[in-house]
Amino acid sequence: MENSIILSNDDRPRDECGIFAVYNHEEAAKLAYFGLYALQHRGQESAGIFVSDRKRVVGHKAMGLVPDIFNEEVLDSLKGDIALGHVRYSTTGSSLLVNAQPFKVQYAGKCLAVAHNGNFVNARALRTELENEGSIFQTTMDTEIVMHLVAKEIKNGIEKAIINVMNKIKGAYSMVIMTEDAMIAVRDPNGFRPLCLGRLHSGYIIASETCALDLIEAEYLRDVEPGEVLIINRDGMKSIKSEIQARRSQCIFELIYFARPDSNIFGQNVYLFRKKQGELLAKEFSVDADLVMPFPDSGNYAAIGFAQASSMPLEMGVIRNHYVGRTFIQPSQSMRDFGVKVKLNPVKELLKGKRVCIIEDSIIRGTTSKTRIKTLRDTGAREVHMLVSCPPHRFPCHYGIDFSNKGELIAAQKSVEEIRQYIGLDSLGYLSIENLVQATCIPREELCLACFDGKYPVPPDRETGKYSLE
Repeated sequence: MENSIILSNDDRPRDECGIFAVYNHEEAAKLAYFGLYALQHRGQESAGIFVSDRKRVVGHKAMGLVPDIFNEEVLDSLKGDIALGHVRYSTTGSSLLVNAQPFKVQYAGKCLAVAHNGNFVNARALRTELENEGSIFQTTMDTEIVMHLVAKEIKNGIEKAIINVMNKIKGAYSMVIMTEDAMIAVRDPNGFRPLCLGRLHSGYIIASETCALDLIEAEYLRDVEPGEVLIINRDGMKSIKSEIQARRSQCIFELIYFARPDSNIFGQNVYLFRKKQGELLAKEFSVDADLVMPFPDSGNYAAIGFAQASSMPLEMGVIRNHYVGRTFIQPSQSMRDFGVKVKLNPVKELLKGKRVCIIEDSIIRGTTSKTRIKTLRDTGAREVHMLVSCPPHRFPCHYGIDFSNKGELIAAQKSVEEIRQYIGLDSLGYLSIENLVQATCIPREELCLACFDGKYPVPPDRETGKYSLE
């Protein structure tokens, strides 16, 4: 669609993908469809499903949302009891069909399809090394790096090949590799990104989040462990642990923002975690306001916790239009405010003359917040205060979130007071790192907080650039 654009005023952070895999179920493709539907929030750029009937691997992928790509006819054509599905948002590599996943190759008589989530911090060096050795890349995405490395090691068998590849790649990755007759789940030794294992009747499910298991009524068994290679085939399930020594470094932003609130990740219920963030905000800050409100849907659950802990009335001061996709026709210059109001529109009668306290989950670049606050002022809000349920993002993420340099982060350039002035607030406060960690019930040393404190569990290579595993 040449006349469509991504919402230009949307500076919300984005993750890059969701994974859903099925082993040993006669309706594997349809289960994968529903699983991806549940994980649509993790990527809205493209989607794909590949299946195996134990003899050959076939699939379908396209640009767009899951329900727009797959219909009954397409799903009926994907026959097999093994399926691998993927939804993608790109942080590198062009937004083209060739870069959609799963990514499939044929090598040495073996068919491999891969889908994964995360980011290599040594991707540029690996790609350069492979090209110097004669590897020819078909796409601009770094997903191919995995396949080239596996191909070099495949003579030793798929299990040893994957273990050897894990010794070469550095960074964050949750990954599923499908062959004609097996499903292999891999999670990096630090455990940055979530990946879980479920059971459905006599089959197994691998998913990025438990909400996908819930939709198909699969039983949650456990998380795939950091550094684990989990092989599922005719012989059952086999677990191999990498010998790489690394501290657990679970991404705190998965809990703050990316995961669906009805999911459990890292042993935590996301809804209850976000509600606890709000409770701790109320203990850390006292705001004299008439009502507390979120910008739907990001701040909803922290706002509930804050309102209950502060005994302040909770109101939905802005209403979200749930029928807006990621793209729409470019408004003309005379309609420049349309981009904001098409998604969220304030309730004028509720906000006029009121002192409003907004609970937000994060401020990344600040442009969206600035526009939204101006809209509230124009509506007649007397005072506008904001509390953010995480600390300021001062450092780029090298592990798969799309703020990969300091220039994209307002808190890396401005103080809290300067951010307050820029956005146009009467007051602004951020949850402390200490209270954020307390909300998780996870030891601080088992979390990746690098975007807040700059302490990277896996130091990025000097020439990392924006090569990422998506």
